[in-house]
Amino acid sequence: MCLTVLLLLLMLGAALVGAYPITFGEFVAALGQRLAGGMTQDKINTVLFDIRLPRVFAAVVVGAAVAAAGAAYQTLFRNPLVSPDILGVSTGAGLGAVLGIFLSLPVAAIQLSAFVVGLATVGLVYAIAALVHGREPVLVLVLAGVVVGALAGAAISLLKILADPYDQLPAIVFWLLGSLSAIRKGEVWAAVPLVFIGLIPLVVLRWRINVLSLGDEEARALGVETGRLRFIVIAAATLITASVVAISGVIGWVGLVIPHIARMAVGPSFDRLLPTATLLGASYLLIVDTLARTMARIEVPIGILTAIIGAPFFLWLLARGREGWS
Repeated sequence: MCLTVLLLLLMLGAALVGAYPITFGEFVAALGQRLAGGMTQDKINTVLFDIRLPRVFAAVVVGAAVAAAGAAYQTLFRNPLVSPDILGVSTGAGLGAVLGIFLSLPVAAIQLSAFVVGLATVGLVYAIAALVHGREPVLVLVLAGVVVGALAGAAISLLKILADPYDQLPAIVFWLLGSLSAIRKGEVWAAVPLVFIGLIPLVVLRWRINVLSLGDEEARALGVETGRLRFIVIAAATLITASVVAISGVIGWVGLVIPHIARMAVGPSFDRLLPTATLLGASYLLIVDTLARTMARIEVPIGILTAIIGAPFFLWLLARGREGWS
């Protein structure tokens, strides 16, 4: 409850601040006018409903989605060092977007390419792992993800070399750094249903995911079909990640650090970890995005800020020597 109230307050604050500040009274008046059916196109309405609120909602959706996926992956692989990119979904989505930019496709096609290639990358990882028998399945998945992710990264580097240095290359670099500066309402509403579809199995199967975190042998002894459940969790977390990376670009560290903070607050039980990480991720990325668009005269890509904040914080967690994992 406290985290929900905090998120709502942060959303209100983010909606009011920016290059064109809006007072609380102006916000209430504009919202009341919109709810009453008013469609005036004054500056406040344009800034609030066409630019700022879509971006606020986008930050909430992206942050919540990446943190939820990170919590699912960390629980599934029983490793707090795992992030949503462990199977290459973010790198694959990056490759899809870079390919779309290189081919000079429209924005919608670039986002669709990022989404499809991100899913296809994880599908390739799973197919490779299925061909390997006699090994620990989790280890094989991780190693296959590392290899496929490295290949996707190499393909991105090749396309950056071949891209037009005056037009395509800056767009590629900016997308890979992650940003919500060009987000539109339609893009947010397109991603929300996919995120909910991915969250549904994680919520419904949260108790079984808890059992799976004990290990395959223990889970099978308790009647859990480990292979099928692992596939469902990976598919759901991959869908969540790919759907938001397609509209925001690659934003690192959120899916790694936020589940740690949630685990320190509520423990490792997935039924409590998932909602806590989701709310914390939404709040955290909203704060970072607000800083990105207000701290300097030019906007700072979110991926830079999340790395600057996340890397030292993660080192601090390691230095404390507190596991937060059991």
